[in-house]
Amino acid sequence: MAPGAFDMVSARLVERAGFPAVYMTGFGQSASHLGLPDAGYISLPEMVERARNMVRAVKIPVIADADTGYGNELNVRRTVEQYEGAGVAGLHIEDQVSPKRCGHTLGRQVIPVEDMVRKIRAAVEARRDPNFLIIARTDARTGHGLAEALRRGRLYEDAGADAIFIESPETEEELALAAQGFRIPLANMADFGRTPILTAGRLAEMGFKIAIYPITALLAAARAMERALAGLRQHGTPVPLYPDLMPFTDMLELVGFPEVWELEKRYAS
Repeated sequence: MAPGAFDMVSARLVERAGFPAVYMTGFGQSASHLGLPDAGYISLPEMVERARNMVRAVKIPVIADADTGYGNELNVRRTVEQYEGAGVAGLHIEDQVSPKRCGHTLGRQVIPVEDMVRKIRAAVEARRDPNFLIIARTDARTGHGLAEALRRGRLYEDAGADAIFIESPETEEELALAAQGFRIPLANMADFGRTPILTAGRLAEMGFKIAIYPITALLAAARAMERALAGLRQHGTPVPLYPDLMPFTDMLELVGFPEVWELEKRYAS
């Protein structure tokens, strides 16, 4: 289980909750960093900077969204080099046309399968660490049907992808098919999206090895902030909201102030 993090605080909360990995969601990065929708606005340098900061913020592995690889095969090579250099454990690239769209929206178009196969081969050749995970995502299900998505997934695995990400299956039966026959199938549990939300146990029974939850934390944070700000305006003071707020001392600990204070003591002595 790899919950999505939209910033470094949420990444540390994922780690604190005991999850084995954190997913750097492109939707969340575009929303939090740019205030824009996940529609191809955020660039490679911006995503690499966010990835590097997230890796530094946590000790668990970071799996990162890399959209379409930000271009052709040459661009994909640079994307892999930059993400691996930032310290992430792996990334996924998708077979959408550029500019891409959010995976659970309509109107997505995919590139020819041969073009994506070349991108995957380029990604595999570019990595320095053989343990760096190359995840291939296909968005073909919505516009071309599940059979085409599964066909593409098999071709992408044959091209060298370590894990396969069939985006937006629409029933539990389709989810089960999306897990069969792949070495490392990935399930995307996008809240309120096109795919049924199943328990992690059920996904494991189907054969999934990775489950990402890209926007759960983002949606929770947005609603909590919305309610807190409405309450602040209503009451004219944040005091009535204190039962629902993280104590300031907890936030100081979360972002690392105790370590800063210890270092200050050491250098002062």
